[in-house]
Amino acid sequence: MTVHNAEQIKSTVREHYADLVRSDESCCSPSDCCGTEINIEEALKGDFANQNEYTDVQLSSIPNDAIENSFGCGNPLMYADICEGDVVLDLGSGAGIDVLLAAQLVGASGRAIGIDMTPEMIEKARKNAEEAAAKNVEFRLGEIESMPVEDGSVDWIISNCVINLAPDKDLVFREAYRVLKPGGKLLVSDIVANHLPKWLRSTISNWANCISGALPEDQYLDSIRRAGLEGVQVLNKSPYAKIGKAEVASIKVRAIKPDRTYALQ
Repeated sequence: MTVHNAEQIKSTVREHYADLVRSDESCCSPSDCCGTEINIEEALKGDFANQNEYTDVQLSSIPNDAIENSFGCGNPLMYADICEGDVVLDLGSGAGIDVLLAAQLVGASGRAIGIDMTPEMIEKARKNAEEAAAKNVEFRLGEIESMPVEDGSVDWIISNCVINLAPDKDLVFREAYRVLKPGGKLLVSDIVANHLPKWLRSTISNWANCISGALPEDQYLDSIRRAGLEGVQVLNKSPYAKIGKAEVASIKVRAIKPDRTYALQ
């Protein structure tokens, strides 16, 4: 089995999504961006709103470009009780769909921040924020394994089908723990894969297709716990693709950074 180093994987993923932006393709429509080597029929069924669990009201409130260039696997805001004044951080924010929706929830007194490692995505997201006249958003170029965010500065971390792309999930979740405030919450939509064949895990092109880097569900949840986050809970799970005996699913997971600031009794 071929072993690829982290930089090879990141470079492949970055170029893949840069190409999608340049070509204006969407992974939510039948196209090569979702992979030609695997069967992703389940991922291609239905329209965008139904497939990714956004409401028509949400989609009508943001620029079409943010929707058309969304490559997610489920709305991470579905179960988030975000309040006005909160600071929300989106890992792998792409063209900005979830940042712009979060910005509406936090209001003028809050802030929505997106991180993405692809310059083309950052440029597109900033244009979409300008079109939406969103004043409380910010997009930062960077990697989610080394977030350009201050310690203990965010109330919520969200992410939509991105952490599976990271070569080192443990590092991503440790960074999430670092930047969350005590009592802050993580709520991510992501891909997990049980019984994935070795040939798929060794095919670097399928990292960018959200398959090769997807962990088995129990390993994914254990990675979150190892970072120090607690109350890890799968809120929703739905089939994403069937590849032989492999079970690939989209899951929504919530966890919390414990608040140790209270006085000892």
